[in-house]
Amino acid sequence: MKIKRHKSKPRLQAAGCSLQAKRISFLVFTCGLWLAACGFTNLYAQDRIVAIVNNDIVTQRDLNNFINFTTIQLEEQYKDEELEDKIQSMKSDLLDKLIDDRLILQEARREKINIEEARVKARIEDIKKRYASDKEFQNALLQQGMSQADIETKIKEQLLMYAIIDAKIKRKIMINPAEVTDYYENNKDKFIISEQREFESLSIDNENTANDLYQKLKNNEGLQDVAKENSLELNKFNAQKNGELRKEIEDVIFQLNLEEVSSPIKIENKYYIFKLVNIIPTRQQTLSENQDMIHAFLYNKKLQEELTKWVDELKQRSYIKIM
Repeated sequence: MKIKRHKSKPRLQAAGCSLQAKRISFLVFTCGLWLAACGFTNLYAQDRIVAIVNNDIVTQRDLNNFINFTTIQLEEQYKDEELEDKIQSMKSDLLDKLIDDRLILQEARREKINIEEARVKARIEDIKKRYASDKEFQNALLQQGMSQADIETKIKEQLLMYAIIDAKIKRKIMINPAEVTDYYENNKDKFIISEQREFESLSIDNENTANDLYQKLKNNEGLQDVAKENSLELNKFNAQKNGELRKEIEDVIFQLNLEEVSSPIKIENKYYIFKLVNIIPTRQQTLSENQDMIHAFLYNKKLQEELTKWVDELKQRSYIKIM
């Protein structure tokens, strides 16, 4: 009699497949839970409360958006690593700045100040001009985790703050002529123009050519004539001895006598010849030359002082809690 064992094998295979399917199902379910937990954790981190300002809640998302908006604004002044360094240097103070902004914004809304949408749109268009196309602008926003609607909201809030500061602070600041005169008289040393040197220069690609031209100039040929004969560009500069020029150029320029020509000096891959054409002596600037600048300086100084004082008063009568 033959023992039929082949029928039991399919049952074991079926049982094994069933067990394997359950394991896969459990693994998928576990991965799903893990992914969901990660998403929830990230969402929670974004919505984590970082501060309370009166009736406003400030979340981590608000702070991130504030940092991103600040980055977009600073892109007009800074680029690449310089921009990153600037943002990093500001980060420790940005939460305090955001809280100040919330207080000012609350005051603007309490005063029922309105901003026309046309002003917001105009500001958006100004920002867009920094980019080659609308697509590039949208991509830049995307990199900062923001949309155009986010930017429009931030700009509107910014304009609201400007409006309330203008009404509460700026319109009340006055700088009288006596203040300008007093500042000038007490700070005359800040209005001295150091000796300046006016000079002309030629840049030449070849060392032999540079030496030949130098010999011509030593024989009293004019720099302009030499430049014209050899199709070279003649450049004119004006500089003070304070690190304004590269050291190797400054060392040459400030040792030349009037109308003297320097021997060729190599800077990177070119040869330069310099001629000193004028020496402007040190002089004291007059009050009339600087009164507009002094007025602007005093106005901005007083504005910052009054703004700080006003915000401090808002803080004193507000509920603020940093989590």
